[in-house]
Amino acid sequence: DTEGLLRIKEENQKHYRRAQRHQEKKEKIQRHNRKLGDLVEKKTYDLKTQYEHLASLRRMHILELTSVIFPIEEVKTSTRDPADASSESDNAMTSSTVSKLAEARRTTYLSGRWVCDDHNGDTSISITGPWITLPNNGDYSAYYNWVEEKKTTQGPDMEHNNPAHTISAALCYATQLVNTLSLILDVNLPKKLCNRQFCGENLSRHRFTRAVKKLNANILHLCFSQHVNLDLLHPLHTLRNLMYLVSPDTENLGR
Repeated sequence: DTEGLLRIKEENQKHYRRAQRHQEKKEKIQRHNRKLGDLVEKKTYDLKTQYEHLASLRRMHILELTSVIFPIEEVKTSTRDPADASSESDNAMTSSTVSKLAEARRTTYLSGRWVCDDHNGDTSISITGPWITLPNNGDYSAYYNWVEEKKTTQGPDMEHNNPAHTISAALCYATQLVNTLSLILDVNLPKKLCNRQFCGENLSRHRFTRAVKKLNANILHLCFSQHVNLDLLHPLHTLRNLMYLVSPDTENLGR
């Protein structure tokens, strides 16, 4: 029994010395983890600072791009409310008729259905200049109607102020701006759309509508990536969505 007790004591001493070594290793590992934690925290702060600096540079480049090359602004039109004009011509007009005219003015027939558009007739969005604008309600039927007329009408086109030309130019500039913004923001666009899609040959209605849908999808994707207020966006408002994206009031522009 005495010999067995001695053996047990020796084993206990070995275990105690091993436990001390393990405790020292544990403390060493804890010190190493604390150092790594401090280093990771410092690196995280540096990375956040670099992201903020990169965002400010992106924001500066975008604001410079949209102020010098691709300015986008809201253009007031001089259209007069038909309800006001009719009420002046007929003093006996009832209030219900005035309200119906006002409602009709805010309604647009688009792609086989009636669409409510509060901006219709009041403003339009221009790009690169007040003479290149797009309809607020996304109704680009003037383009493919003009294409259909060109198929049946022979001879050169002498209408320099043709709205189809304006729509084509505005969409072309918008496509160039969107592709440039994707490079600056380092955001991959969901739809591939080349810069010359809307210029050159006249597109059929199907090809034109398909290209416009791609452009609107790319603009919305950029707006989502920069956390633009969703209440301001509309799937059909091409330049208006783009204007909200590059606005100086967009807090997360460049993220």
